[in-house]
Amino acid sequence: MKEKLSAVAKTFSPSPIQQLSHLAQRCNVINLAEGFPDFPAPSHLKSAAVSAINSDFNQYRHVQGICDRLAKIAKDMHGLEVDPLTDIAICCGQTEAFAAAIFSVIDTGDEVILFDPSYEAYDACISMAGGVPVYVALDPPHWTLDSEKFLKSFTSRTKAVVLNSPHNPTGKVFNKDELEVIATACCTNDCLVITDEVYEHITYDKTKHISLAALQGMPERTIITSSLSKTFSVTGWRIGWAIAPAAIASAIKNIHVRITDSAPAPFQEAALTALESQPQYFESLRQDYEVRRDFLTKILAEIGLSIRFKAQGSFFIFAEIPEECLLSDVDCVKKLIEEAGVVGVPGCGFFHSNKLVDDGADNFYHKRYIRFAFCKSDDTLAAAAQNLREFISRAGAFDRSESVKC
Repeated sequence: MKEKLSAVAKTFSPSPIQQLSHLAQRCNVINLAEGFPDFPAPSHLKSAAVSAINSDFNQYRHVQGICDRLAKIAKDMHGLEVDPLTDIAICCGQTEAFAAAIFSVIDTGDEVILFDPSYEAYDACISMAGGVPVYVALDPPHWTLDSEKFLKSFTSRTKAVVLNSPHNPTGKVFNKDELEVIATACCTNDCLVITDEVYEHITYDKTKHISLAALQGMPERTIITSSLSKTFSVTGWRIGWAIAPAAIASAIKNIHVRITDSAPAPFQEAALTALESQPQYFESLRQDYEVRRDFLTKILAEIGLSIRFKAQGSFFIFAEIPEECLLSDVDCVKKLIEEAGVVGVPGCGFFHSNKLVDDGADNFYHKRYIRFAFCKSDDTLAAAAQNLREFISRAGAFDRSESVKC
């Protein structure tokens, strides 16, 4: 039946990440690969969801109160003037909000600039819309933006830029100077920006997230996408949103209605409780994740992985395989699954060598990183640490390639 598939469907195949995930499930290993918490969601949010179900909020529903609260948050955090009646679309998670945003503004042949490495869903949405992804490499090990490379990537066909900050997989938070470069280029070239800000409340070491929409000239050309998922540990609830100029927000709503009709009603009701959270909740969240980040960073360094860039945000560590290591990221992850009982994500799944702006750079490093998620319980992280230390005690450190060969 493969001949019945659409041309777009034929371009998608299982990624190394999916294949290794299946291997990990068969081996029953500790999951530091996927970006979702394995500890309970806040009890008051669960109670709010249960109450909504018991109150029969179980049919198609639009909860305008979410928009009202998001507008206030946008004003308080970023100084943005958002009309809750016209400028916000509630969607089934950030993923649908992003897809609907792409489908709202991208036509066949439009070019969309992204930063490499990047989350794989962006590329897929752009391709399904008929757009052309154009990648600009961030420079390792600190994943800095080279303004010259970025500016060279614009053409007469450039329609939009995608910005994810705090960034998956690297943990980078784009700084004010980098954001100014992006904003100036977009204003000069009359381009839109679609942001993914799901980690907006998860930053470390006094690093602050700045929304690109807050910069001069950007409110009218920025589509913000975000969700409850990461901030409130409810990745399965699928409550997300897009904040955009009214005409674009209306288009996103229309697409959303035709794809999924409405986000889950009881979880929309519970979102009202989440969006009323006080500053101390977010500070506690940051502190808890910072402790987890530091713990896992120390363990990964102990086993010989290189952490030259400490995550500034998100809940991922993008660890570098040492130069002496002989195998690729995929082979190293397989070894960790089979011999340490721990799984991470090979970094190659986030790089796009064949779609990069040609800058003559050596892309060997695309196979030299592994992403680990630290959004896990203390017990999970402790068990992972024990397994990794036992693995190294048996096999030797990663940098002793003659014994480990990876």
